Order: sequence, then C-alpha cells, then structure tokens
Amino acid sequence: MEENGAGGGLPRNVKVVAATSFLTDVSSEMVINTLPLFLKNVLGVKTALIGLIEGVAESTSSLLKLFSGWFSDRLGRRKLLAVLGYGISALSKPLFYFAGSWGTVAAARWGDRVGKGVRTAPRDALVADSTPARQRGLAFGFHRAADTAGAFLGLAIALALVWFLQRGGGELLAGTFRVLVLASLVPAFLAVAVLALGARETRPAAPAAAAARPRFGFTALGKDFRRFILIVGVFELGNSSDAFIILRAQERGLAITGILAMLLAFNFVYTVLSLLAGKRSDRIGRRRVVMAGWALYALTYLGLAAARSAGQIVALYVLYGAYYGLTYGTAKALVADLVPAEARGMAYGTYNAVLGLTDLPASLAAGLLWSGIGGWAGFGPRAPFYFGAIMAFLALLLFFAWRPAKGKDA
Repeated sequence: MEENGAGGGLPRNVKVVAATSFLTDVSSEMVINTLPLFLKNVLGVKTALIGLIEGVAESTSSLLKLFSGWFSDRLGRRKLLAVLGYGISALSKPLFYFAGSWGTVAAARWGDRVGKGVRTAPRDALVADSTPARQRGLAFGFHRAADTAGAFLGLAIALALVWFLQRGGGELLAGTFRVLVLASLVPAFLAVAVLALGARETRPAAPAAAAARPRFGFTALGKDFRRFILIVGVFELGNSSDAFIILRAQERGLAITGILAMLLAFNFVYTVLSLLAGKRSDRIGRRRVVMAGWALYALTYLGLAAARSAGQIVALYVLYGAYYGLTYGTAKALVADLVPAEARGMAYGTYNAVLGLTDLPASLAAGLLWSGIGGWAGFGPRAPFYFGAIMAFLALLLFFAWRPAKGKDA
C-alpha cells in the first residue's frame, strides 16, 4: 500500500521514520565511534578481538533481520516490529556505562544489534510501502540524510564533551566514555516514543489469509534480486567495520578530538550527498549511482592503505563519506525496485542479513590481517585496506556485468 505525500512532499511515515533515525543516531554516535577506543585504550583489547566483537555483534542480528522482515510480510505489520527493535536497542545502552570488561561491552553491543536486527527490515519496508515508486530514491535518500544528520549532531555533542572533560587531547578516558553513555540515553528513548506515536501502519491490521501469506524462502524474490545480493555479498566481504579506520587514524597519530572532528566532516558529506544521490537515482537509475559509490570506496581504501599521515587519513575519511552518501540509500531503493511489494520485508531482511553476516568474516579477517593471532604477527595496518579495495573492484566488475530486467534499475 502506497500513500502519497500532500503537495508532492514526502509521506508522513517517511518523515517519522527519518526523525526516529535522526534521534537514534544522535544517541548511537556518542558511543559507538568511541567504543573501539574504549576497548583499546581503557580495557587493553587487541584489534583482532575488537574485530571479533564487532563481527559477532553484526552477525548476531543478521538472522533476526531476515526473520523479522519475513514476519512483517506475514503479519501484515511493519510498525510494531520497528518500535520493538528500537526499544530493545535503547534498553541495552545503559550496559555500556557499567562495562569493565570486554565481555560486558560485547553483551551490550549484542543487545543493541538484536534491536537493530528486529527493526531494520520492517522499518525499510515501511518506508518503501509508504512511498510512490517515482519518489523512492528521494525517500531513502531523505531517510539516510536524516540518519546521518543525527550522527553529525551526536558526534558534535561527543566532541564538545570530550573537549570539556579531557581538555581537548590524549587517549579516551573511562570516565569520559561513561559520561557519553549517559548523555546518549535521552535521544535513544525519545526515538522510540516518536516512532510509536507518529508512524502509521500502511497495511491492514489483520494478517492475510493463510494461503496468501508469504512463505519463508527466496523464490518469490526473483533472479534479479538474488544476483544483486550475491554481488553485494562479494563487496561486503572486504567491507570490515569502520572501527578499523578509526584505529588507523589513531595509529597515524590522530588524537581523540581529531578523530571526532574527522567523523563530523564525514557525516556532513554523507548527509548532503544522501539526499542528492537518492533524488538523482530516481532520474538516471540506481545502478549507475551505486557503481560510482563502489568505485569511490575502492579508491578510498587504497588511499587508506598507503596513507602516511593523520592529515591524509582525515581527507580520505571525508571522501569515504561520499561513498556512503552515494550507495546506502540508493541500494535500499533498488531493493524495492527488484521485488514485489508483498515480499519487501523478506527482501530487506535478506539484504540487511547479507550485510551483517559478511561483517563477521570481513571484520575478523581485517583484525587478523592487521595484528595476526598467536605467534603470527599479521601484515600490519595497511593490509585490511588493500584487501577491501581488491574485493570492491571485483564486486564492481560483477555489478557492471549484471543486467537486471528492463525497468528494474530505474
């Protein structure tokens, strides 16, 4: 079911979901981007274990994304599961405050990712269901822009707090991290309230007749979608957690305030380009925009591998924001283009599950390539980025060769 926005504007649900994502990212970015520094600087955790924590956290939510998307199709409801997922993530955040070991951090991260696993596919399907096809790129671009604007504000608050508490420099301190966690709780719970009170279901409240309910499986998603997902999987195998870029920046000499300022610039570029790229993809097609983003990713990762100074890392990470802006919202609009409306939840669950499931081997490989394990010393901090660039170039070639059915790449 699609609802038209008044006066040619975006539908109500798109705006409400965007506001929810904005508030959630205000909360999350205060904590998540400083988490690898807390693990390394305060708890003394090695990069291989950081990669394992990040990978397991994402992969834990992946099957939930798949199931939750399918269940929202079967139930005929998106909002209920989306609100539940945001609520679980909000309730997990206080655990970070009490974390004194990597195990507690992993548990809190797991809880946060469980919430993400429950909410992501139904939320994306809610946006797609609420938007006419002609505005789909704009809708997902607007959502990503709001999400990233929240990240920008969250990072700005984090930077101000770190500057005030640590007088602008040095490694992250345990007390500073806990203040950031406390500050993150208000927008986290406010986001849940906004979605619960503001969003509207776009499908009938009663579930469909048993014979008409979508079955759990990939047949209904079609060949074009399955091929797209395989290509995305190849790309994501080289796309390790961004925590490694943060650690690379620190390894090149960037202090905590410099890292937060770098992330601010990244999110500014991401915010601006998300809206422009989404709108552009409605006109020239999704594939061209996604391929441009992947090419930029590969070049950026080559640069991160070769970088010799903190300044070069900063410049490259800002450019990295352009990759995000070009691809993330556009790829989600492409998913809706490739599948029938009644299978959108399953499609988004599958898409997001692939992103999460590949994060474990990608992040674990990055950690091992960087620091090794046991008696093996690894190849050093450049290796994960060379690997990521190679996989991105391979995926780009596959994506270029892929030709979906006519009208499905618009």
